[in-house]
Amino acid sequence: MSAPMNLHWAIPVIAYLLGSIPFGYLIVKMGQGRDVRGSGSGNIGAANVTRVAGTAAGIVTLALDAAKGYFAVWIARRWTGGSIRWMILAALVAVLGHLFPVWLKFRGGKGVATGIGVFIPICLQAVLAALVIWIIVVVFWRYVSLGSIIAAAAMPMLLYVLYAPGHAPPNVVSFGAVLISVLVILKHSANVGRLINGTENRISFPR
Repeated sequence: MSAPMNLHWAIPVIAYLLGSIPFGYLIVKMGQGRDVRGSGSGNIGAANVTRVAGTAAGIVTLALDAAKGYFAVWIARRWTGGSIRWMILAALVAVLGHLFPVWLKFRGGKGVATGIGVFIPICLQAVLAALVIWIIVVVFWRYVSLGSIIAAAAMPMLLYVLYAPGHAPPNVVSFGAVLISVLVILKHSANVGRLINGTENRISFPR
């Protein structure tokens, strides 16, 4: 059931506020009493939370960051009767909220988990394909950042192919996916520099 048209404009506000919830910061602050931005890479995302507070905290951060993106788009779908334009707008604004949260002086995360979450209601198949790409890159090269960058770069093409097999998706879907992909990649610019210089941290797997 869709909401009245005059409520549709509340969607980007809700999407931004959901996206801007700094779960990684809150989890470390409540669990250890310190600011995650002062440790590791200084990022509030799952990867740095894992380094600072352990695997469990990192997994919870990943799940919550993805969930806030999912619910932002889910609300847009519910309120508008499935309008893909409003869903894409909610997806973009939720990611912007995560990247630039008002609560942390607009210094947020890199948008990977929230980017995953926003695309689940739009095209789950594309999300699963992107996760497979991420896993392959991380397993073979052991760079989480490289996996995230390549998966983000692949998402627009995956959506183009899988959104409606045999048919091109609406232009708004392609445009929104490209914009979100660019934002996520730009947020990884420091990682790109370290990858080029060979100084990026690799992850190690248990033997």
